[in-house]
Amino acid sequence: MKMRACAVAGMFYPREPNHLEQLLTRFFASGGDPVDAKGIVAPHAGYIYSGEVAARAYAAIPQDFPGTFVVIGPSHRGYMTSGSQVPWETPLGVIDNDTAFVEALDIETDEFSHANEHSLEVQMPFIKFRFPRARIAPVMMGEQDEPAATLLGRKIASAIKATKRDVRIVASSDFSHYIPEAVARENDLYAIEPLQSLDTREFYRRIEERNISACGYGPIAAMVAACRTMGANEGRLLGYMTSGDVTGDRSEVVGYAAIAVI
Repeated sequence: MKMRACAVAGMFYPREPNHLEQLLTRFFASGGDPVDAKGIVAPHAGYIYSGEVAARAYAAIPQDFPGTFVVIGPSHRGYMTSGSQVPWETPLGVIDNDTAFVEALDIETDEFSHANEHSLEVQMPFIKFRFPRARIAPVMMGEQDEPAATLLGRKIASAIKATKRDVRIVASSDFSHYIPEAVARENDLYAIEPLQSLDTREFYRRIEERNISACGYGPIAAMVAACRTMGANEGRLLGYMTSGDVTGDRSEVVGYAAIAVI
């Protein structure tokens, strides 16, 4: 059976299943905020840096969720927006693809462009570990401007209506990259603030105003747009930290946020 093989296991997260399971168990030990989020923002850096923040985001979704995760990640290699219709391998086992939902999205399928993209892959062990009955609909986002995000959000909403699936949406994104921690924290929280009222227009304006290097701003806006059609009316910052909290180096950090859309 054709599947999307692990590309960054052993680099971004442990390849050995027992080690990975132990690490994820530790990340989820704090319990988090079970708010039944319709969508979340979760980072996609190496687990030692951002895994704790990602677990805070996933903990906002009930652990017995059995439906479909639409996972939207930015393309770091310049590929265009596309879906994947194959199962995805993780060290903890294979995650089934909700192929009918991906087909209903009405976007191009391109397995080649997904083959080495870490922004999606890094989310998959969290899903397999925390939600073993769930399926996935992976979407890699190329163009990330506001019209593209609005269109993708509409396509996700239409696919939910057409397939009648129970869906949760994951926007995969880190925030500021390789700047002093004080600047990263100030800028990132400034950009995140309008998401509390799901104001993606102001979110885009602030990203542009301060040239904030969040790599998945398009997936975030698309997730929010789709969640609004699902009845969401609030965004909640569940946690924020930087790589400096792990390394102790505050001179050049990457910012990570866990956000729930409710």
